[in-house]
This record gives sequence, C-alpha cells and structure tokens, in this order.
Amino acid sequence: MAVKNDFSQGSIMKSVLSMAVPTVVAQCVQLLYNMVDRIYLGRLPGVGSLALTGVGLTFPIIMLITAFTNLYGQGGAPLCSIRRGAGDLDTARRIMNNCLVLEVLTGAALMAIFYGFMRPILFAFGASPSTWPYAQAYLQIYLLGTVFNMVSLGMNSFVNAQGFGRVGMMTTVIGGVLNLVLDPVFIFVLGMGVRGAALATVISQCVSCVWVLCFLASPNAIFGLDRQDLLAMDWPLMKQVVTLGFASFLMAVTNSVTQVVCNAVLSVVGGDLYVGVMTVVNSVREGTQLPTTGFTHGSQPVIGYNYGAKKYSRTRRCIWEVTWATLAISVTTWLLIVLFPRQLMCIFTSDPGLIEAGIPALKLFFYGYFFMTFQFVGQCTFVSLGRSRYAIFFSTLRKLIIVTPLTLWLPHVAGLGVMGVFLAEPISNLIGGLACYGTMLATVWRDLKKLETTEEKA
Repeated sequence: MAVKNDFSQGSIMKSVLSMAVPTVVAQCVQLLYNMVDRIYLGRLPGVGSLALTGVGLTFPIIMLITAFTNLYGQGGAPLCSIRRGAGDLDTARRIMNNCLVLEVLTGAALMAIFYGFMRPILFAFGASPSTWPYAQAYLQIYLLGTVFNMVSLGMNSFVNAQGFGRVGMMTTVIGGVLNLVLDPVFIFVLGMGVRGAALATVISQCVSCVWVLCFLASPNAIFGLDRQDLLAMDWPLMKQVVTLGFASFLMAVTNSVTQVVCNAVLSVVGGDLYVGVMTVVNSVREGTQLPTTGFTHGSQPVIGYNYGAKKYSRTRRCIWEVTWATLAISVTTWLLIVLFPRQLMCIFTSDPGLIEAGIPALKLFFYGYFFMTFQFVGQCTFVSLGRSRYAIFFSTLRKLIIVTPLTLWLPHVAGLGVMGVFLAEPISNLIGGLACYGTMLATVWRDLKKLETTEEKA
C-alpha cells in the first residue's frame, strides 16, 4: 500500500519544491499582514512617518509572539516529520494535539502580559511622546488576535509536516488577501487609521485560524485533531518539542532583542528619523528574505522524513541541493537590493528625507547578504534532524553574541554614527553563516556519511 506524501521516493528537488513553493507563497502572503499595514500607514496624510515609526516599535512584541509560536510549531513539526517517516503516526498525532493546547494557553498569557505592561515596554523599546500614541493604538487591537495568530501559524507547520504544502499555503493566502482588502477600507474609508490596520490584521488571522483547524479536523489530514490527545498532555514528549523548538524560539527572541537595541541606539544617535529608516529596512529584509527562508523551511519535512525513514544518502543529497538552490536565491536577492534600493524604499514611504537617509543604510545592511545562505541551511539541517543543541547555539551566536554588542559599539567607532548600527548585520552574516555551516559539515554531514555506509551494507 502506497504511503501518502512519501518523500523517500522520486526526485529530491521535486519533493523539496512541492513543499518549498507553497511555503514561499504562503510566507509572502503572511508578510502582507504587516507589510500592507506599513505601506498604507506610511501614506497617511501629514502623519505617515510617525505612524510608520510607531507601528515599527511594536515589531519586537510581534517577534516575541512569533517566538512562542515557533517554540511549539517549529519544535513539534520536525519531530512529526521524523515520526511520520518512521511510520509512527500515533506519536506524530499526539505531538500535534499537545502543541495546539500549548499554543492556545501561551497565546492567552502573552496577550494579558502585554496589555498589562504595554506603556513601559514600548517606551523601553524606543517610543517617544510623538510615536507612542500610534504604537499604542495599533497594539491595543493587534493583541486581540494573539491566540488566533499563534494557532494559525503554529498548526500550519503541522499541515506542512504532513506533506500538504498547498493547504498550508491557503492558510496564509486566505488571511493575507482578506487583510489586503480590509486594510484600505478600515484605514481610509472608515477613517480608523492605525487602529483600522490592526483590526484588519486580527480579522484575517481569525479566518486563517478557522481554516487550518477545519482542515486538521477533517478526514483529509493524515493525522488530525483528537479529543483524547487534547485533554491528556504527554509532558516528556513536550519536553522534546520545546527542546528542539527552542532554537527557533531563541532566533525570534534574539531578533526582538536586537531590534530593541537598534531602536534604542538609533533614537539616541539619529532620532525618530532613523528609527523610521530601520522600520523600512526591516520591512525590506522581511520581504526579500522570504524566498530563502521559505525554501529552507519547505525542505525541512523532506529532510526529516528521509532521516526518519533511514534514507541517509538521500538526506545528504537533499541538504546539498538545498544549499546550492538557496545560494542562487540569496545572490539574486542581494543584487536586487544593490541595484534598486530607492525603488524598494519607495514601496514603504513617500517621505523624501526618509528615503534619502535610508538608501545608504539599506545597502550597508544587506552587504554580503548571500552569506546568510549558510546560516539558513545549517539551521534548517540541525532542526530537521533534531540536533537541538547546535540549533540553539547558532540561533544565539549571530544575533545575541555578535549583532547586539556590535550595535552598541560600532556607532562610537571611527565616526560611524548611525551607520554603525546598520554595519553590525553584514558582519554577523559573514561570521555566523560560515560558523554555522562549517559546524554542520563537521557534525551532521560526517555522521550521515557514516550512516550511509551502514545503509549501503544493509
């Protein structure tokens, strides 16, 4: 009897693309949730720059919510892929259902915490009296969708882990398109401004959440929602999930910490203008990085499935093919940014001062961007094969150990000023990327070669 969504047969790249293409499309649409908000808000008459900067101040909080989503989604989904490859669907189902419970409980707790401490948190993140009203107005409504957001994104990882890339894509396409339609209506037609942008996002997240839960409750899923698993937590299993997911969690947390530090430093050495520049630069980064992250995330179910099925030579070939494909994508992305920085800046703002200040910052921030290929592929491999220790270390290394100290130090070196903040990123890409991939070759790659010899003898 044929196994449904079997990644251990046929073309490796075809299997990867069957998951990666829908993942890239889904992540592109997911980006619309916040990116469309910024595009519209940056064009609000008279207050566009302040509104854009205010919403940018909420990014670290949004990243923290994403971090906890990844803790369960990115921790449980690779384990599901490995168990599915080994034919253990009962354990795979139990992982998914227990993770759903944790997503809901954690989402409710985070919403309560951020509501209770919103003002001190936002001012600690770099808010000023001018930008605080916009950040508060956006976040007050955005937080209402915390549970919907975490469940839709977290459970979508399990849809992809089962091999349903197109269904996973539709989870975000439905919400993203709805957000695209509702944004101009709420922001401009109803005159709700920043609050309208947040409300459109919450409604879209709610619809996406309903979609993914309906699929997982249907007979089309390989393993779906189960009342017994929802009510009975398997804590030893959840410990494995959290241990593996901690790498993705830490990556999002360190991104948040780095963003807080960047905003704080920029608010001192450059003022609100450069906090706005960083908001636009991060928006460009999120958009241009999607093909690379989508491709590596899409390859995780394929790598994990083959490893679980003990197809070690195929696992190794998959890592190699993903490396070259990701490198080609990242080089193309880098050239796009170098050649068209003004056009990319203009997507998010029409403020001439912000654009002129942002162009050199954008070029510097992305200098040598293709080195991030090695970070993405190395991390992807560690997570796919359950090597949590390495995944956690390299999540910490690039942002917390390299970027954060450099962000604090470089603005005071050789008169770099605000440009020192943007220079920290390319330095971390070089050091972190090569260290991560080199370690992957010295550990995982070596171990797979040894297992491949055993596979051939068998």
